Amino acid sequence: MPAETSVHQDITVGTKRGSDELFSSISVGPYIMSTTANGNDSKKFKGDMRGGGVPSRVLHVRRLPSDITEAEVISLGLHFGDITNLLLLKAKNQAFLEMSSEDAAQNMVSYYSTVTPVIRHHPVYVQFSNHKELKTDNNPNQERAQAALRAVSCPLAAASSSVLRVVVDNLMYPVTLDALCQIFSKFGTVLRIIVFTKNSQFQALLQFPDGASAHNAKLSLDGQNIYNGCCTLRISFSKLNSLNIKYNNDKSRDFTRPDLPTGDGPPTAMEHAAMATAFTPGIISASPYTGATHTFSPAFTLQPAMSSSYPALTLPTLPAAALASLSLPTASRLHLPCLSTGHCVLLVSNLNPERVTPHCLFILFGVYGDVTRVKILFNKKENALVQMSDSTQAQLAMSHLNGQRLYGNPVRITLSKHTNVQLPREGHEDQGLTKDYSSSPLHRFKKPGSKNYSNIYPPSATLHLSNIPPSAVEDDLRILFSSSGFTVNAFKFFQKDHKMALIQMGSVDESIESLIQFHNHDLGENHHLRVSFSKSSI
Repeated sequence: MPAETSVHQDITVGTKRGSDELFSSISVGPYIMSTTANGNDSKKFKGDMRGGGVPSRVLHVRRLPSDITEAEVISLGLHFGDITNLLLLKAKNQAFLEMSSEDAAQNMVSYYSTVTPVIRHHPVYVQFSNHKELKTDNNPNQERAQAALRAVSCPLAAASSSVLRVVVDNLMYPVTLDALCQIFSKFGTVLRIIVFTKNSQFQALLQFPDGASAHNAKLSLDGQNIYNGCCTLRISFSKLNSLNIKYNNDKSRDFTRPDLPTGDGPPTAMEHAAMATAFTPGIISASPYTGATHTFSPAFTLQPAMSSSYPALTLPTLPAAALASLSLPTASRLHLPCLSTGHCVLLVSNLNPERVTPHCLFILFGVYGDVTRVKILFNKKENALVQMSDSTQAQLAMSHLNGQRLYGNPVRITLSKHTNVQLPREGHEDQGLTKDYSSSPLHRFKKPGSKNYSNIYPPSATLHLSNIPPSAVEDDLRILFSSSGFTVNAFKFFQKDHKMALIQMGSVDESIESLIQFHNHDLGENHHLRVSFSKSSI
């Protein structure tokens, strides 16, 4: 990956335990790959430092803390795919992770080439190993590794609910609904959340789409601090199977129902009862902990002294040293500024001016929200403004697309100083560089409660296809997706519904371009193809 033209501070996700912290300011940049092996298995694993080596499903992780645990190493790869084996070399501060597929390993290396993972203040480094599989049968320390792998391979058995109860102990700085969404969204889509105080403790109920996401979040976050030495997360499974949200405001949010009213009053008696069933008896206060008043942003970034840059935010002023690292891996891009209320315009830079059009940006950003307007700058065609329907969708698009390669260029996405995209004045032609999509029929999130809200994933090599006509066969779709020179590695119809399929492209870059080109493609029989990114692999 090319080096960033500017280095700035941001929050990544981490696996720190006990008195260690979740939030910090770190520099983001490309990996420094050593060319010498320093593992304690120097004979067996010699030569694994290959810089940008040949893809393999075995990954080499180095510069780990000396007291690293198996669970912490596993958490690095948890959201890129299944992990089939682990070799931890504590004495040499290294580990080897075996992923279930090269595609999963490629996604993990690609992500960590732009966002350096941090574990207990240690930046760690991930790269391909020159081994194609791990053979650890004779290793005396494998019992713990296998136990840790079993714990994450059967998360549904451990998770009785997709709803988590979160208690924040030692509350010294404000913790808001938004902050919790930012932290927990790294493990899956947060569908619904309620925050409140009970017995003088700030608490939350938070719902994921499935028990696996809830389990992974609990496994990685329970016992960690949000800020240095304080705001400790205590997480347990709720007895509730679902949350019933009535209002979208700073106390509760249902992201599948953007049509809900804001509601200024306290929770209803029904909502009180629903929250109470998850806990031991007690009085529940309707008042959340007062603090930041900005709108939800699923992967927003806290930065020191941010109030000077974003006066609309009323976050506490924290010294830089008080912020520590939350650096849990996902495929989302997290080096982003916070969105203040109402800001929904993104500045997209480092575009390929020969290939990018307003339409392609509309389709790509439309995966994460409804795009209303796009403007490619007349005098700087490598830059564009993209206006989303709201700041939540803008943040979501930014978190997933920043740093992704589009037509060969890694795009950079930041918050624009503009609050809306201006259309050309009547009689002023701008060569079609500005487009209004507010009435487009291709918006994915217009329908309240749409399933699309629960199926938002970062770019991956595997695409989900839907609305396939009954007459279409596998070869038809393979030929279509390879017609522009793309590589189709695998294809699979859904067993019970041939209107849907998965198609695996040769790379994430090809997948992004394929989605842009073939979403809404006319397949005949009044069927227009629907394309989105998938969390699955074939």
